[in-house]
Amino acid sequence: MKIASLFTAALTAALAAATAPALAAYPDKPVTVIVPFAPGGGSDNIARYIASRLSERTGGTFVIENKPGAGTNIGNQLAARAAADGYTLLFGQVTLSINPYLYKDLGYDVKKSFVPVGMIATSPTVMIVADQFPARTLKEAIDLIRGKPGTVNFGSGGAGTSVHLSGELFKSLIHGDMQHVPYKGSSPAMTDLIGGRLQMMFDTAPSALPQIKGGKVRALAVTGKSRLADLPDVPTFAEAGLPAFDAPAWYGMLAPAGTPPRVVAALNEQINAILNEAATRRRMQELGVAPSPGTPEDMAAFMDTEGRRWQGTVQSANVSLQ
Repeated sequence: MKIASLFTAALTAALAAATAPALAAYPDKPVTVIVPFAPGGGSDNIARYIASRLSERTGGTFVIENKPGAGTNIGNQLAARAAADGYTLLFGQVTLSINPYLYKDLGYDVKKSFVPVGMIATSPTVMIVADQFPARTLKEAIDLIRGKPGTVNFGSGGAGTSVHLSGELFKSLIHGDMQHVPYKGSSPAMTDLIGGRLQMMFDTAPSALPQIKGGKVRALAVTGKSRLADLPDVPTFAEAGLPAFDAPAWYGMLAPAGTPPRVVAALNEQINAILNEAATRRRMQELGVAPSPGTPEDMAAFMDTEGRRWQGTVQSANVSLQ
């Protein structure tokens, strides 16, 4: 037994010694994190925080590269075609669950082109209205939409975006008619909402919170099981009488398919450690998101579930993009 124990200990030490240099060597050059959005938005802010913490923890350099456009497809395509060596990552989000059902030719396959590294955060969707909008509650808004079909305009950052489809999902659930007004980005849509030229938007919490806190727009309800800590007076859709409405945003890290499993595992371990830090939780709360640590397998299962959710919404809304 003693000899067996010694052999086991020696084998374990040998395996650890063989593995350690390979893991320690990563990253030995800059890692590019592709963010398929312009700088300064909610996704970009979250990605930059995670990249900076990865740099600090690993001693390497994680560099953000913004590649916006085509509903995130430009950035997604670049990541899908990158070398599968762990030195190009994709900061993905909910569009990866939507785009397969919107576009005839993505230029990549979400399930075949990427391997999940790990979830980073989820975010509720907030229903916001112009300050001049007469409804003060979700019920009043629904009654107004039903009572005056087609007179309420809701904006989004473009046809097929998650905030557009959130509005379409809302319409189908309340059996009401609203007019969708697409913009080239969420910023001009928010500007028109603040100015009263739009009546309503469905936006992610990181994007909406600054305007809500600044008193420029009003929030009527948020998705999720509990209220946002930063918006304690805003009820959830369930509390406000529409429990079926749920359209969360999510953020996660992916790598090109074929990336070495040891690299994926090492990155997942680092990301989970970052997400479990008290400082990260405080920062995520400030950004309006909730940390969501887990395994790559957890992320893959979550993406499958979200894909089924959005597939039905896209089909019912009859939205298709080239």
